[in-house]
Order: sequence, then structure tokens, then C-alpha cells
Amino acid sequence: MNITKIDEAAIWEALRQVVDPELDCNIVDLGLVYGIAINGVTISVTMTLTTPGCPMHESIAWGVQSALLNLEGVEDVEVNIVWSPPWTPSRMSEYGRSHTGVSDSR
Repeated sequence: MNITKIDEAAIWEALRQVVDPELDCNIVDLGLVYGIAINGVTISVTMTLTTPGCPMHESIAWGVQSALLNLEGVEDVEVNIVWSPPWTPSRMSEYGRSHTGVSDSR
């Protein structure tokens, strides 16, 4: 059996392809991804959204699953949406802030 090792850098790059359509910025630079875990052929993503009532909840979660299932060696993706700690603009990268026009609120 030939098992492909899943590359963490490739996971982060794939997650950068998932865009929050309301903010037109990827979920990594928005600071929505709190962590990833690789367990064999399964990737678990712990993330949040900008607001608990985000109307794009299902669309963004589906985008995460779709992006990661396209990676070689990935057979399953778990997306865990959490609300603690709550998201704040201070979690955004420099690119995310400049792309969305949000000032650095640290």
C-alpha cells in the first residue's frame, strides 16, 4: 500500500483558496482558521466565522471541504466551527486588513 503524506503547507495553501464571499478575502488571511490537524487521511479544521449568524456558514464550510478533498491523499475532511474565542479583526493578516480596508485594531 502506498500512502501519501499530506503536506501541512499544501493544506494552508488550499485553505487560502476559500474566500468569504461577503468580504472577498480568503479565510486564512481573515484569521478564521484556528487550527488544522492531520490524522492519517483525515484533515480536521477548527475555524470560526466573522459572526455567529453568518449567512455563508454552509457555503464556507463546503468550500473548505471541497478545497481539501482535492489534495492528494486526503479522503475525509471535518470542519469544526467554533465561537470561542470569538473572531476579531485583530486576527487578520496584514494582507487581509489591506485587502478589506480594515485598520490594524491590535
